[in-house]
Amino acid sequence: MTDGGQGGERRQYGPLGDILVIIPTFNEAENIKPVVDRVRAGVPAAHVLVADDNSPDGTGKLADELAAADDHVHVLHRQGKEGLGAAYLAGFQWGIEHGYDVLVEMDADGSHQPEELPRLLTALKGADLVLGSRWMPGGRVVNWPKYREFLSRGGSTYSRLLLDVPIRDVTGGFRAFRKETLQGLGLEEVASQGYCFQVDLARRAVEAGYHVVEVPITFVERERGDSKMNRDIVVEALWRVTAWGVGSRLDKLRGKKSG
Repeated sequence: MTDGGQGGERRQYGPLGDILVIIPTFNEAENIKPVVDRVRAGVPAAHVLVADDNSPDGTGKLADELAAADDHVHVLHRQGKEGLGAAYLAGFQWGIEHGYDVLVEMDADGSHQPEELPRLLTALKGADLVLGSRWMPGGRVVNWPKYREFLSRGGSTYSRLLLDVPIRDVTGGFRAFRKETLQGLGLEEVASQGYCFQVDLARRAVEAGYHVVEVPITFVERERGDSKMNRDIVVEALWRVTAWGVGSRLDKLRGKKSG
C-alpha cells in the first residue's frame, strides 16, 4: 500500500456508507452478466450502475434485464459512444445525485477482478481515493502481450515523472472514490478520455492534497469481446500529459520569478 497524498496529519474518516460500482459499457454483451454477478457476489451490499453508450450489440437491453431482476442493479442509457471519461463523469453525477457515498470505477470486460474490490474498500476506510495498482509489489498482469505491458508501464512512468505524482499505476482504471473527493476534483473541467482521464483524476487528487492509496491488483486480459484501446487514445494521453507537465513547470517558474 503506497501513499500518494501530500503528507501531513490525516483527517478522521467516517463509515464508507452506500457503495456504487460504475461499469461503462459499449458492446459488452458477452461480459456484462458475468461481471455484474461477480460484483454482486463479492460485495453484496454494493449497488451497480451500468452506463451503456447505446451498444449496438444489445448490452443495454441485457443490463435492463439484470436490473429488472435485482434492485441493486441500475442502468444509465446514454445517447451514443462518447468515450470512457464521459461515461464515468455521467456515472459519477448519477451516483452523487442518488445519494451514494462511495463510487467505484470498474471495467466491464473482467480485467478488473470484482473479488478484489473488498481490498480497495478496506483501504478506503482510511483514504480519500484508492487505486488498484498493477505496477506495485504484489500487483501483476495476466495474458497481456509484451507491447501492452510496455505501453502501460511506460505511460505510468512518463506520467508520474512529468506530473510529479507519487503513484505507480497512474493510468489504471480500478478505483474507489469517496463522494467528497470527487466533488473536490473540479469534474466540470475534465474533458479527457481513455487512459488520459485516469491520469487527469489522479493528478487532480494529488494536487488537491487528498490522501491517495494504492493497493496491488491482478489485471487479467479480456477473454471475450474487443479491446477499446486504439491509437487515438494513446496520442491523446501523450499530448495532454505533456501539456499538463510543461504547464505546471512553467507556472512554478513564474511563481519563483514573481516571488
